Amino acid sequence: QVQLVESGGDLVQAGGSLRLSCAASGSITSIKAMGWYRQVPGKQRELVAKIPTGGSTIYADSVKGRFTISRDNAKNTMYLHMNSLKPEDTAVYYCNIVAGLFKNYWGQGTQVTVSS
Repeated sequence: QVQLVESGGDLVQAGGSLRLSCAASGSITSIKAMGWYRQVPGKQRELVAKIPTGGSTIYADSVKGRFTISRDNAKNTMYLHMNSLKPEDTAVYYCNIVAGLFKNYWGQGTQVTVSS
């Protein structure tokens, strides 16, 4: 059974930085993409950043130049480095893996709150 566990969410002042981690466990084969999404109450979950296997990294326009997604295959861990945080970055952040027959796996989410 695949499990994704996010960590690193916190309360931070505007302009600050955070690093989110997503640890994956279980048997994951044929990964199609790994990424981070975020959601605020009353809105749809939105893509923040994604690494398609064999493709170019994709970032939402709102985070380009401020956020960086990375992965450590040896540790089965994915990261989201967030700099110059803004109050509008406040959300629950979820990590996602698409694998096998394009099945989506999600973590439980981690709260990021940016105060002005």
